[in-house]
Amino acid sequence: MTAPRLAFAYAIDLVLGDPEWFPHPVRWFGSLIHLGERWLRRCARGPRTELLAGTALTGSVVSIGWALGRPQNATWQVLLAWTALATRSLLEEARAVIRALEAHDLTLARRRLARIVGRDTMHLDESEIARAVIETLAESACDGIVAPLFWLVAGGVPCAMAYKAINTLDSMIGHPEPCYRYFGRVAARLDDAANLIPARLTALGIIAAAKLQSLDAGRARQIWRRDGNKHASPNAGQCEAAMAGALGVRLGGPASYDGHQHDAPLLCAEGRLPAVSDARAALSIVAIVSGLALGAGLLVLARRRQR
Repeated sequence: MTAPRLAFAYAIDLVLGDPEWFPHPVRWFGSLIHLGERWLRRCARGPRTELLAGTALTGSVVSIGWALGRPQNATWQVLLAWTALATRSLLEEARAVIRALEAHDLTLARRRLARIVGRDTMHLDESEIARAVIETLAESACDGIVAPLFWLVAGGVPCAMAYKAINTLDSMIGHPEPCYRYFGRVAARLDDAANLIPARLTALGIIAAAKLQSLDAGRARQIWRRDGNKHASPNAGQCEAAMAGALGVRLGGPASYDGHQHDAPLLCAEGRLPAVSDARAALSIVAIVSGLALGAGLLVLARRRQR
């Protein structure tokens, strides 16, 4: 991946986002995972065979993702790099929820929120919706922006496509529920590994963005170090803790998924309840993080080329 190609791909993402008409690789990965799971489940009987079947599916889809990015055609490389990035779509979806909240339309806000979160949204109040938006912005800043940029710079389009395959596998089968405990274990662990460095870079980016926004960067750093490892995910907690500290709000706590209540550890427990203004501030932070990540990536590529 060259600096001009990365800059071009990033610009396309800012202009076009993720249009429904474009054949996005993530949708291909999703279809492959669905078909592969349905076929492999037939021969998976018990924990051992489920683990083997899930490993086979994970390895196959990641290998396809890697191979997809191998052709060196410049247009192909730029198009795939564009699909790996999600700055515009993330900001647009979060902004739609925030605008509905600012218009005091909770019904619309809940409906728009359901497009970007996995939790149940129909009974959330204004503060709970704001909290969900902030948590999603923080976590997706890694998954949709920093991590793809990191892998584009570190290993080019093949690594970025492999990352998107891993991320899709984790979202579809990397769950702790009994039916995926073994089948999705490798996908979940691989996703943890792929996001290990990007998540911490995202937390640092949030701290830097807080400084640029005249927010409390020192508190963001403190809460990140104190609470970053409390989350069930070894990576999501890094981003969410830094964001909680930057905004001075309490994240985590109870949330319902498919009618089942889950209680996540509190991040910045001494903070106030999130408000719409906090969600708006988180939106600005993530936009700055995206720009910082691009700048850092272009700098690394330029210095590599000089050598």
